[in-house]
Amino acid sequence: MPPLTCTSRFNGDWRAGMPVHDFQRRKVTIAAELKGGCRYRRTAVPRTAHRQLADAIPMAAIHPRRYDKVYEQLLLSRWFSSLVGWLLTVIAPALVYWGGAAVVDPSRGIAWGLAVSSITFVLAHFGVTRLLSAYPGGRTMGMIIPQTLVIYALCMLPVLALRIEVSRYLLGISCFLAIVWFQIEYIVTEKYRRPKLAIVPAGQAVDLLALPGIDARALERPDLDGTRYDAVVADFGCLTPDWQRFLTRCALDRIAVHDARAVYESITGRVRINRMAENDIGSLLPSVSYEYAKLVFDWALILLTAPVTLPLALAALVAVRLESPGPAIYTQERIGRGNRPFKIYKIRSMRVGADDASNQFAGEDDPRITRVGRILRKYRIDELPQFVNVLKGDMSLIGPRPEQPDFVAHFDRELPFYSYRHVVKPGITGWAQVRQGYADNVDQTRQKIEHDFYYIKHCSLFLDVFILFLTVKTLLTGFGAR
Repeated sequence: MPPLTCTSRFNGDWRAGMPVHDFQRRKVTIAAELKGGCRYRRTAVPRTAHRQLADAIPMAAIHPRRYDKVYEQLLLSRWFSSLVGWLLTVIAPALVYWGGAAVVDPSRGIAWGLAVSSITFVLAHFGVTRLLSAYPGGRTMGMIIPQTLVIYALCMLPVLALRIEVSRYLLGISCFLAIVWFQIEYIVTEKYRRPKLAIVPAGQAVDLLALPGIDARALERPDLDGTRYDAVVADFGCLTPDWQRFLTRCALDRIAVHDARAVYESITGRVRINRMAENDIGSLLPSVSYEYAKLVFDWALILLTAPVTLPLALAALVAVRLESPGPAIYTQERIGRGNRPFKIYKIRSMRVGADDASNQFAGEDDPRITRVGRILRKYRIDELPQFVNVLKGDMSLIGPRPEQPDFVAHFDRELPFYSYRHVVKPGITGWAQVRQGYADNVDQTRQKIEHDFYYIKHCSLFLDVFILFLTVKTLLTGFGAR
């Protein structure tokens, strides 16, 4: 039998924690973070029983994981990278500009500048390399500059509000050098810290070999054959006893073992709705504290952007009325949270009467769309009246897009878990919109639903902020518009 292998690139970051093996009614749980490094956090392991089982297996010794030497872990650790980055982006510019006085006898302005620059760099480093990079597509070269600039700008707001005396030179050069350092980190991560995965060729784990963007190889037998891997990925529901014993050996030798479904979600940003299990249902309920925080977030963002969005919406309304007769705003029934119907507001982008055929997708170059409407749809200006829906409580700024009743009824018949899409408020923008764009057929709609379930399962304010970053990119490029 020829070797079954697949080698490709892995550009995403992911985290996972799941049960690995059940032996004598005991479960081993490993919570691992592979965000470019190899850091493991483990619960107490019943070593005696597992070691007895593993030692009885006639197989070669498990090879240590990659970068297991002390100096390798130090050089590739996030803490070391953060320390070196702080020295290069904060301390070095201060020494160049002020000399030894910056450290020996700093003035008040220098001291405040060092403190503010240090805090801002730490927050930016955490946000760029750890927080937002936890999601698919969060760690790319193109996202480094906007993320860094936004974090530095937000940190400057309290400084300006409190009129703290700081060095503008130090803050400016620190921000520039931080962007350069984060890009260097990204290149090093892509070359040395991209996770290398061993795939157990059974069940859903095999599907990972067909995904672009991962560095993976299918194992031919329950052994790593002397190759160093960061983790082993398996479908725990499709394992023979030999593969179960192999995973036990890996866990005991501190090689991370991950569930194939969790890895698939972290790479694609989608939850496969046709393979959902009972354990997934409980994870689709957002916390009450998150919902209250998101409500404040929605109102604050609408009020802050009102000076821009209100004139833009008024100009769009005038343009629509001048181009074609009929109302500039129309309403349509959609299904919201808890399967409750509500009226959604939009600026009309189609000819009057064309939207009567509302149960069909809008394709590219759709003749029903007016010239002004095409521009409005490309830059999502036609969605601005939905701010009223947000203020009324029917919608949120971020969430799954609300669907028409006929579409909901159709997919509810096709997919048993579809109704769980309505456990959160629908949104003006969302994970599916920034990752996939407009869905104009049944297959694309199914993928959109899988993106929606990923958002519901992982919803948090950090994911919402990341979606806002991607939404700005979508607005500027017109990605996925119809």
